[in-house]
Amino acid sequence: MIRYEVDGRVATITIDRPDRRNALDRAHVVDLLATVAEASADDAVRAVVLTGAGGVFCAGTDMSARDDIAPAHDDWWADMEPNGWCWPIVRSPKPFLAAVDGAAVGQGAELTSHCDWRIASTRARFSWNFVHRGLVPDTGAGTWLLPRQVGLTNALRLVFEGEPIRAETAKAMGYVHAVVEPEALGRAARDAAERLAAASPLSIRLAKRLIYDGLGRSVEDHLPAHVAALRECFASDDHAEGVAAWREKRTPRFTGR
Repeated sequence: MIRYEVDGRVATITIDRPDRRNALDRAHVVDLLATVAEASADDAVRAVVLTGAGGVFCAGTDMSARDDIAPAHDDWWADMEPNGWCWPIVRSPKPFLAAVDGAAVGQGAELTSHCDWRIASTRARFSWNFVHRGLVPDTGAGTWLLPRQVGLTNALRLVFEGEPIRAETAKAMGYVHAVVEPEALGRAARDAAERLAAASPLSIRLAKRLIYDGLGRSVEDHLPAHVAALRECFASDDHAEGVAAWREKRTPRFTGR
């Protein structure tokens, strides 16, 4: 199952299939996409943690139902079509944080690439093992996002070798932002999500869109979009509140307007 919980300003999406090491079949991919959409549309949510239950993040695509494999990935493409080239987590206006414990393999590794922030436990392992299954990275993140996240040379190594890398290696590549002991992962992810949730949701939404869209366009196309976003910020309640809070030496109370 895919569990969805909201605690204050932070939502947690948990892949919970312990009998399958959190591997995803078609039905669970559909549920995951629906849950991402729910979190993205929830005005009470300021940040989202994506994680797995039982000491495993996600062991990839559930290979036990082979007829399900291709249709499961068709759902990604069907959902991407209305949004252009982007993936639902990338296109979400909310910051997504992957809290990775244990294996993040195949589609599981891809999901971590979709997230904006990654915290891993010391027992986390990342593996883009598609070449060992006669495939390329299945959601496209490993061939488009990953090179931009870790650099071309590291991405080629990860995709061509397909071998697991440890959390500390991923951190050295700049892929993982922090590595903690397994028992500290939940708190570390929650603390990071709370810091993201404390920022202006308007600023996060606009900056996230600018950063990802900027990867695929020229500076001539990017700067007008940047100026439009900045004008929206200057006219917003959040900007007025941010300035007032700074002057009054207090914590800002952002509304996202």
